[in-house]
Amino acid sequence: MHILHIYKDYPPVLGGIEGHVRDLAEGLVARGHQVTVLVTNTSRCTSIERPAPGLTVVRAARMAHVASTPLSPAMIALAHGVHADVVHLQFPYPPGDLAAMAAPASPPLVVSYQSDIVRQQTLLRLYRPLLALTLRRAARIIASSPGYIASSPFLRAHAAKCVVVPPGIDVMRFSPGDRRAHTVPRLLFVGRLRYYKGLHILIEALRQVEGVELWIAGNGPERARLERQVAGAGLRHRVRFLGDVADKDLPALYRQADIFVLPSHLRAEAFGIVLVEALASGLPCISTALGTGTDFVNAHEETGLVVPPGDAAPLAEAIRRLRDDPALRATYGEAGVRRARTLFSRERMLDAVEQVYCQAVM
Repeated sequence: MHILHIYKDYPPVLGGIEGHVRDLAEGLVARGHQVTVLVTNTSRCTSIERPAPGLTVVRAARMAHVASTPLSPAMIALAHGVHADVVHLQFPYPPGDLAAMAAPASPPLVVSYQSDIVRQQTLLRLYRPLLALTLRRAARIIASSPGYIASSPFLRAHAAKCVVVPPGIDVMRFSPGDRRAHTVPRLLFVGRLRYYKGLHILIEALRQVEGVELWIAGNGPERARLERQVAGAGLRHRVRFLGDVADKDLPALYRQADIFVLPSHLRAEAFGIVLVEALASGLPCISTALGTGTDFVNAHEETGLVVPPGDAAPLAEAIRRLRDDPALRATYGEAGVRRARTLFSRERMLDAVEQVYCQAVM
C-alpha cells in the first residue's frame, strides 16, 4: 500500500506531531508499505529526501507563515503528482486539506484529528467551511482518546467514523532503568514553551511548595516571559531551564527526575505524548483534566494525579502529596510502566493504523 502523509513539518523540526508522523512513516515502511511524506520546507525551495528504502520526504517550498500556519502553494502541485492508495492528513492544518484534495484519483482520506482550533478564532471562522468538508470527505477519523471525540464540537457529529488510536512510542527505549533518589525531589516538564502549556501556573504553584526543584526542558515563545516570572518569584535557585534536549538524550533526562508535570490549561493540549514517555520511564505524573487525552493517558490515582486546569492551589497540593510520599511515587511509577506498555506502544499504534487503512479502502 502507498500512503501519502500530509502535515506542515517533519523532523528535524521539533514537535509532538512531527515526531508522530516520523514514527508512523518509518514504522509503516518497515512493515512493507511505501510512504511519501509531504510537508513544507523551512526555506523557499523544494527538496526531496529518501532517508530509507520505501520512504520519500518531500519538503515543499514555504512562501509565508501566517497564524502558526506555514503556507506553501507548491504542496498542491506536488500532491497532484503522488499516486497513493490512502491519504493520511494530520489535522488541523488548512493548507493540508487542499493538498489532500489534490491527490489524483481521489484516494480514501484518513484524518488524524489532533486538536480543535482553540486560539485562532479568526482563522477558525475562515476555515470552518473547509474543515467541515474535510471531515465529511474522510473515510475514517483517528482520535487520540475517547474523551476528545466526546468533547470536541466538530468530532461529535462524525463519531460513527471515528476510531481511537493513541499515539505510540518505543516504550522499551523509555524503560525506567536505574533512578537515583534525590534529596530534593525533582519535577520535570518536557515540551515546547507555548501559551497553552500552563507553565506560568506551575511556577506559581512552586511558590507554594518548598522542598522541590523544577527542570524545564524545551524552548518556545514563552521562555523569556517564564524566566522573568521565575526571577520575580525568587525561584532561580529552584528552577532550571534546559533548552531543547536532543531526542537521543530524552530517556536519560526522564530517569533523572522524580515527578513529571504537564500543567496545560487549554484544550490545545490534545494528548501529551510526553506523558506517555514519562509513564514508560516509571515517573508518577501530574496532569490536568481538559476533556482531552491528558487524563486518559495519566489515570487519576493509578499512574498519578489529575487536577483542575488553570489553578495553582490544587496543583501545589498534588506536588506536596507526591513530594511527601516516596512509596506512592513508586506505586504510581510501576503502574505507569504497565499502562504505557499495554496501551501506548508503537507496535500497537501501527497495528491499529493499518487496520484503519484497510477499513478506508474497502
